[in-house]
Amino acid sequence: MSRIGNNPITIPEGVTVDVKDNLVTVKGKLGELTQEYTGVIIEKNENNQIVLKPVSLTKENKSKHGLYRSLIYNMIEGVSKGWTKELELVGVGYRASNQGQKLDIAIGFSHNIVIDIAPEIKVETISEKGKNPIIKLTSFDKQLVGQVAAKIRSFRKPEPYKGKGVKYVGEQIRRKAGKSA
Repeated sequence: MSRIGNNPITIPEGVTVDVKDNLVTVKGKLGELTQEYTGVIIEKNENNQIVLKPVSLTKENKSKHGLYRSLIYNMIEGVSKGWTKELELVGVGYRASNQGQKLDIAIGFSHNIVIDIAPEIKVETISEKGKNPIIKLTSFDKQLVGQVAAKIRSFRKPEPYKGKGVKYVGEQIRRKAGKSA
């Protein structure tokens, strides 16, 4: 049995969870998310909690037990509080700006990269003098925020010699010494 899967999930106020025909629907003040599931039984108890149990003790069902608990927990956290990822552009002349859902990034290529961001994600760019530009992505869907942040980071990953590139705020880059003269 999964240790993570055994933990109950507390449902905060303002969030409703519906379980029907292998489909979990979570609604909250920020949005609505759905997730299909197999191999687990989802029960709601009187303490406003959700408990997951595997259907059988096969290896596949035991592995899905913790997975679906984490996915449902992330959905509940997302529709009640939301998820945020911040990316920092490290490099001379690196800039970012947004016009609604269009993100315009200048990261050392001959042309700017323009990305259309999904309407579920709120994009914000912060540019202060003397500091690196920051791209802030906020949404109720953790998976979507992570995917978009990884896509932006993939355009110019941080390199180990000078640390230039697109990195997550707070990420530590392993640095190399470079040539010794």
